[in-house]
Parts: sequence; structure tokens; C-alpha cells
Amino acid sequence: MHTTLIDAATLSRHLDDPRWVILDCRHDLIHPHAGHDSFAIGHIAGAQFANVDTDLSGAKSAADGKFLGRHPLPGRAALIQTLRGFGINDDTQVVAYDAHGGMFAARLWWLLRWVGHPAVAVLDGGLVAWQAAGLPMVTHAERRTPGAISERASLVSTVAVDDVLANLSTHARTVVDARAADRYRGENETIDPVGGHIPGAKNRFFKDNLTPDGRFKDAAQLKAEFAPLFDEPSQAIMQCGSGVTACHNLLALEVAGLPGAALYPGSWSEWVGDPNRPVATGN
Repeated sequence: MHTTLIDAATLSRHLDDPRWVILDCRHDLIHPHAGHDSFAIGHIAGAQFANVDTDLSGAKSAADGKFLGRHPLPGRAALIQTLRGFGINDDTQVVAYDAHGGMFAARLWWLLRWVGHPAVAVLDGGLVAWQAAGLPMVTHAERRTPGAISERASLVSTVAVDDVLANLSTHARTVVDARAADRYRGENETIDPVGGHIPGAKNRFFKDNLTPDGRFKDAAQLKAEFAPLFDEPSQAIMQCGSGVTACHNLLALEVAGLPGAALYPGSWSEWVGDPNRPVATGN
């Protein structure tokens, strides 16, 4: 069972294994159709396309009209049905990949763990590593027989916006923001119309988890780099713009042998949906 990362060579040996499901999670925050368009041009043999906006996210507003962020979690029952549509069973090994260092694939990794499925890994180095190894790409889409994955006890934890708000007073936990430094400081209005960060949050850009070739740093290096941010992972809350790249930090923590941090799914986009919540800018 692969539960964090998998290399291209190992994945290539399982392309014809019916017990494995490969999901392409390529996406672009500015151009939402770019991921599917790239998939149509070429993808790993046997892969299916998982849309971050629709398959891996839920409605942006609650029934009462409350804004939940750009990429709220899907309902657990709805997610199970989506995963079954991809042909996933309880004994399926799932592999997620993208072309962005795991930026979006980590979201699928976390979601599967959220519904209790441990056999999910992110392709280390993504499509870039696959192509660098000279491995095949195809253009035809795969269709799988529906699966029967069941919902089991969650392997991860979450916090709600009210928990994060209360933490401003208790300081019981450390919020870690996975966005780029300019977004954290409030200097990128293209993606974050209301810029800045949650007061007291520390910044750990998700790309800092990677080596120059786009692969994850080794466990020892990741552990050393996360050490200054908090004493115990259980005291940490991971967030980002909309709950997607925060999962990259959670995957890096798992690789480092530091499990237990929680995800704030609504993240910055939900936080600034209420102008009464405080905002910090700069460093």
C-alpha cells in the first residue's frame, strides 16, 4: 500500500492493474478549463480526469446563503459517489498527479483520507517526472466500471471558521498559511481581492516542500523545516487560499513523520467572506 508518495517507475509497473486507479488533477486557478484541456492533449495511460472545482469541491454557499469559500469540501456522501464513479473500491490503490508539484493532487490525497481510504498516494514530481522518464502518454479517455468504496472513519481532522476565530484569543494552535509570500502579505489582488492573512498565522509556501526538480524533499529535511513553526503537529492548523494547497503541507508533514495537523477547509476565501473578521498584512 502506498499512502503518501509514489515514484513514476513504480506507477508505470501498475498501469494495467485493475486494482489501481489513476486520477489526473491538473488545474489552473485563473483558467478553470485548463486542466481538462491539458488532459485531452495527453495524460498517463489509464488516468481519469478529476475536476478540482466540481469533483473535489462542494457548493460555495450553504443552504442559508453563508459563503463557504472558493473550494469548500464536498459532502461526504457526494464525494463517495464521485469516487465510485472513478471505479474506486475499498481495496483500490489510488494515485493522484498533476503538473504543479502536487499542488492539486494533494487535495485528492487528503479527501480520500477524509473518508477513511488510506491507499492513496501522490505521484512524486508529477507529470514532469513521468515525462522526464520517457514514460508513455495517451489522449483517449479511460472508462472504469463503477466502484463500491465505502465511507469509513476519517483519517484526518478539520477545524471550522469559528474554531479559528476563537484561536485568536486562546492562541492554543498555530495557523500555517500555504500561500505564496505576496498573497500572505496582501500584495496579490488578482487571486485574493482582499489581501493579507489571519492574524498570527505563519507562512509556509507549499513549494518550499519541494526540491528544484519538483519532487518532495526527504523526510529529515521536511521535519527540520517544519520544526520552527510549532511544537506538535496536533497544535497546528493548515490553511491557504481555499483549502487546496494547505493539503500539500499536510502531505509534507505526513512524509516527514509528523501527522496530526488539522485542515481549515474554508481557508482565506471563507475568512474574508465576513468583513468583521480581522485581517493582517505584511510580514
